[in-house]
Order: sequence, then C-alpha cells, then structure tokens
Amino acid sequence: MTVPDLYCVIGNPVAHSRSPWIHARFAQLTGQALTYERLLAPEGGFAAALAGFAARGGRGCNVTVPFKLDAARCAHGASARVQLAGAANTLVLQPDGRIHADNTDGLGLVADIVHGAGTPLAGDDLLLLGAGGAAAGVLGPLIEQRPRRLVLANRTPARAQALAHSHVALAALHKVELEAVDLQGLEGDFDMVINATASSLDSAGVPVPTGVLRAGGLGYDMMYGPAAEGFLAWARTQGAQGRDGLGMLVQQAAAAFALWRGVHPPAAQVLQELRAAMAAGAA
Repeated sequence: MTVPDLYCVIGNPVAHSRSPWIHARFAQLTGQALTYERLLAPEGGFAAALAGFAARGGRGCNVTVPFKLDAARCAHGASARVQLAGAANTLVLQPDGRIHADNTDGLGLVADIVHGAGTPLAGDDLLLLGAGGAAAGVLGPLIEQRPRRLVLANRTPARAQALAHSHVALAALHKVELEAVDLQGLEGDFDMVINATASSLDSAGVPVPTGVLRAGGLGYDMMYGPAAEGFLAWARTQGAQGRDGLGMLVQQAAAAFALWRGVHPPAAQVLQELRAAMAAGAA
C-alpha cells in the first residue's frame, strides 16, 4: 500500500488556515495521494520546525506569516521570483535534503484580481500596504501587470524604500512609476488599495486614512474570513468594492500544488466550493 506524501502549512498563527481543506480537495480532484497538515512554529523557530518536518518525511510546505523571509533564507536554491522578492511561500523538500524555494503569492493575487474580481490592473494607480514578506512576494507580479503607478506604504519607511529599490529595474522595464512612502504621511487617491500588512490579523484597524481609495475602486485584503471584515467594510464606506484574499489563497495553493505534483488542479471550482463550505460552517 502506497504511503501518501506529506505536506504542510507553517505559520504563526496557523489554526485558522484553510490550506489543508484546499489541498485535500485538490488531491481528490486530481487523484493524488497526499496528506496535508498545519504546523505551528514558535516565533524565531522556523528553521527548527522545518527541519523537524523534513525529518518526518515531509515533501513540501506552504509558508505563511510571519515566516516568508525565513523560508527564503533556509533554501538551497530559489526561483527568480524568490530572488527578486527575498521571500518565499512555497518550499519543495527534495530527497537529497536540499530545499527549493518559490513564491506563488503574486501569481495567486493577480489571478484573483484580474480573473476573480474582473479588475484589470494595467494603467491603474495602486497602493500596496506593507513591506514584509507578503508585500515582497506580490510586488513583482503586480508591476508586471503594468499599472500606471504603484506606491508602497509602510510604518517603517526604510523597509518600503529597500523593497522598492530592489524592484526599480523591473518597474523601469514595464514603465511603472514606483514610489515608497511613510504610511503616516500617506496622501493621494488610488484605484486599488491592497492590504499586505498584519493589521487585519491583529485586529489593529484599517492602516490608511479615509479618502485614499477612489469610489468605484477595489479594496483588497490579503487576509480572509472574519479577519478581513474590518478592511472590507472600510472599502465599502469609500464607495468601493471590497474583496478578501480567499481567492488569492486558492490560486497560490493551486500554483504550489502544480509545482509539487506536476498537476494543475481546478482552482475556480475549489474556490466556489470553499466559499460555500465556509458559509455553511463546514470548512
């Protein structure tokens, strides 16, 4: 009897993650034999948690907050996306003990905005909140969609400036105006505001002032479920559409699944099923 391959999502917190449900459904629909679990790593303990998982025969991991920068540092090899971002959300644990890192966050975000929300990014003014691993992972793919202007805002301006600096060449290639600003002094208005901070997860409120999101625009929180409700409600008060990151979660998971298994699962179907299951309290 074949033993299913072992995968996990590593984070802190991680109990809320819907990734086990998503990957179990992907496996059912594609005929893949695997098990997928949640792994809570203590703060500062990512490397040890990853080593323990590998010792148990783990084949791959998704990585969530706050460990995406740690994941990139732990890898022996990395995709071009990880090399640019300095952050990884997907690890492939190879039989020889080497670790390959990739980042599917940006692919998932762009797919959910462009196809899920039906909102093209080309020519728009975008505001990306945060400069940690979540923001780093999506900045490159957002630039590749050729918005007119992309502003990074963070409470620590130096981090936003460093992240912007690492993407200057890519922005120039795609003729995108790329800026980094202090979150406290944020001004202007935008077609889209994307929240890549942990403010929703920490119940810290909306990290931007009223008026930065144009009426008719899109307020997108990379968190999902109850954690995102405050940000989405704020977006609606601006006369904009609010969308949580559940579609991004499923799309980035599909890209990771394809990387691990060589099979592309039906992401749109699974997203529809997951929303229905969550509404019914079954996922």
